[in-house]
Formats: sequence, C-alpha cells, structure tokens
Amino acid sequence: MSTPINLNKARKARARDARAQAADENRAKFGRTRAERTAEQMRAEKLARLSDGHRLGREPGDQG
Repeated sequence: MSTPINLNKARKARARDARAQAADENRAKFGRTRAERTAEQMRAEKLARLSDGHRLGREPGDQG
C-alpha cells in the first residue's frame, strides 16, 4: 500500500514550481545586470554627443 499524500501541499508545490520556472524564463528574457544597463546608457549618451558634434548646420527655430 502506498503512503497517502496531502493534495493541498502537492497543489501548492506544483504552483510554486510553475512560478519559479516563469521567473527563470523572465530573468533570461529581460534580465540585465546593473553594469550592463549603465554601460548601454553610457554608449547611448556618447553616441548622442558625437552625433550632435557632427551637425553641419543649425536647425530651424534653433536659438543661439
């Protein structure tokens, strides 16, 4: 004869495992470290500075 199981605990464990798997998938899809985010931000700012410095003329409505 097999041992009886608590169905409530089994249901909660299955839900917990599903949430953990979804969290792992989201980490892989969206997760970036702080260093990666700041490096990307620094690259974007540098690109903006360089492109602003290479402008040939003034924009219409530009003051200065």
